[in-house]
Formats: sequence, structure tokens, C-alpha cells
Amino acid sequence: MQAETYYHIYHHANGVENLFCSSENYRYFLRQWIKYIEPVADSYAYCLMPNHFHFLIRTLDEAQVLKFLKSKDPTLQGFETLGGFSNVMSRQFSHLFNSYSQAFNKMYNRRGSLFISNFKQKEIANDAYLTTIIMYIHRNPIHHHFRKCFDDWPHSSYPSILSNKTSRLRKREVLDWFGGKEAFEDFHTSQLNLADHSLFIDY
Repeated sequence: MQAETYYHIYHHANGVENLFCSSENYRYFLRQWIKYIEPVADSYAYCLMPNHFHFLIRTLDEAQVLKFLKSKDPTLQGFETLGGFSNVMSRQFSHLFNSYSQAFNKMYNRRGSLFISNFKQKEIANDAYLTTIIMYIHRNPIHHHFRKCFDDWPHSSYPSILSNKTSRLRKREVLDWFGGKEAFEDFHTSQLNLADHSLFIDY
């Protein structure tokens, strides 16, 4: 992963298990996301499904990430001793998944890996992909037949982006990208017609 770059991040539970079995699981995962990922990346959209999740992020610049790392270890000189910027990002995600897995296993008295081996990241290469991935993420509950209307799924960023309440999401930037709330809503309710289905993994 590179600095100052948009990525579609997605990950899946191991086998046929679920990542989230209760409302508290969803809330705890988001708290851990804030702890481990917010210091190194901005979040623009997300959807948590029972056995997988999707996020749209933009990695921070190297100076911001290095400042965070030095707050943990003042002796740190640069990324080189940590294997480079990409390795730092991978470590942050690893910390997230490990911390969540440990809490989940303790809560449900289970053992073993909760997630599949490696999380996926796709770089957002153009404006059209960025627009479409936001809609795709929010419409995931329809795609997987959990809802007939995506806007009442409680574990996505869609209602938060439309809300007037403060949020850690970059929701103003998302709304501006679409041209305002009305355009944002209209685009999401339009026909989902993907020119390139290989952009997305069918979790």
C-alpha cells in the first residue's frame, strides 16, 4: 500500500463462520478500527456483513503516519526500520484483526483463526471506480439478500453519511463528491450496472 491513496479493503471470516454475531460485535469492531486504522488512514464508506466487511479508505501521508508511530516509539527514525510504509499499513491491519479475534474468541469460547489468511486491498485507480465502489459497499446488504432496502441496514456508513450528526467518516467529502445529499441518494437508488464485474469480489 502507498501513502495518500484510496483503497477498497475487504476481508472474510474463516470457513462458514461469522465475524459478527451480535450488535456488540459490530460496535466493538468499529471501536478497534478507530484505534488501529484511523491513525493511518481516513475512512469514507463501510459495510459490515455477518461474515465479511468492506471499507473505502485513503491512506494518510507519510509524515502523518510517522508522527503517529513516533508517538508510540519516540526513538523511531523512519519507515526503513519497519520494512517500509506498506509493511506499516499491513501491521496496523494485523493488529486490528488480532485484537478483534482475541476478544471474539474469548466472548464465544472458541479457538483458532477467525479470519481467512490475508485481507484484500484494491487500489482505486480512477474517479469512476471511486464513485461506483461507494455505492457497491452500501448496497451490499441487497447483494447478499439481507435486506430488500439497503438504507435500513444498521451496520453501514450510508445512514451516517446522510445524518447531521458528527462522524469520524469523511462524509462531507463523500457528499461533495456526489454533488450533495440528494445526488448521493439518487445515485445509490439507481440501477447498479457495473461495466467491469472483476472490480469486486463476490463475498
